[in-house]
Amino acid sequence: MELTHGRSSALFAFLAGFSILLITGRRAAKTGRDGRQAVVKVLIRAGILLVLGTALTALGTAVEVILAYYGLYFLLALPLRRLRAVTLAVVATVSALVLPQLWFAVLAQDTGWIDAVNRFDPLAWASGRGDPIGSAGGLTGLLLTGSYPALSWLPFVIAGMAVARLDLSATVIRVRLALTGVGLALLGYGGSALALQLSPGETTPFGIMNAPWWSDLAEDPPGWRYRLSAIPHSESTFSILGNTGVAITVLVACLAACDGSRRFRRLATPLIAVGTMSLTAYVFHVAAIAALGFDTLPADSLPVLLGLSVIILMFAACWTQFFRRGPLEWLLNRATAVAHRVL
Repeated sequence: MELTHGRSSALFAFLAGFSILLITGRRAAKTGRDGRQAVVKVLIRAGILLVLGTALTALGTAVEVILAYYGLYFLLALPLRRLRAVTLAVVATVSALVLPQLWFAVLAQDTGWIDAVNRFDPLAWASGRGDPIGSAGGLTGLLLTGSYPALSWLPFVIAGMAVARLDLSATVIRVRLALTGVGLALLGYGGSALALQLSPGETTPFGIMNAPWWSDLAEDPPGWRYRLSAIPHSESTFSILGNTGVAITVLVACLAACDGSRRFRRLATPLIAVGTMSLTAYVFHVAAIAALGFDTLPADSLPVLLGLSVIILMFAACWTQFFRRGPLEWLLNRATAVAHRVL
């Protein structure tokens, strides 16, 4: 669980960039009427995800719901849809270096203004169930103080857009991406370990399972040294580089495995089925946790985690035998159909 924690949500954000280009044109941006319709589709999807994510947050479960953040990522990254892969890669790199420092600088100041803003923010009122003060679901939460703040998570999305622009069927591209992914992971986690070791100040001995250069089981390094850690959700540059490297590596490994072995692809059919209805699966697991009244995450209980996973896998495998889209994916597609009226 510790290996996946933080890195799975980063992969989810990375794939948000993919989603944007799948809609607006993957290898080349759509133009003219097709381009305008694609933009409207993304805007509608973003709005629905903002509303749906806010509603799921209001259920009060232990899950840090990412959907509202996902909608904001769509809105913020949409203006970059026309950029080439190299340009997107440069923007992702610069943003990974700059945005975390900006995030740290903003939160280091007096944040009393956030409560003042939340008083007039309908998203904060909705996600806070009538108590907007300190809500992580308002606009300031989505940008700054929440679990997946856009200010420090946009690099994942932009990196996903850069990779989506590439010809992923080409072997040479896959090899280069694999090397890039491994290199970024080593740079992120290895750089964090080295920086923490060399930085001045009091250090606390730690073992491999509670090391602050990769695991959130570790205690937060004190003061400015926290910015050198790669703890999941630490919002540091090292964390972003390492998690982006993992996301790229996982993507390339999945492509290679599914294309290289028919047997593996057959065995992975239930997982692929879940992938076709990821929104349905995500909403289902949050709703199930709320309905069953769990005070903790399913990850804290192996039987609950396995039970929910099996239910989702079985449902997805059966559903895709008869339908091309999942239930919520079908509704989302219907909601965006209005974009076809755009001239």
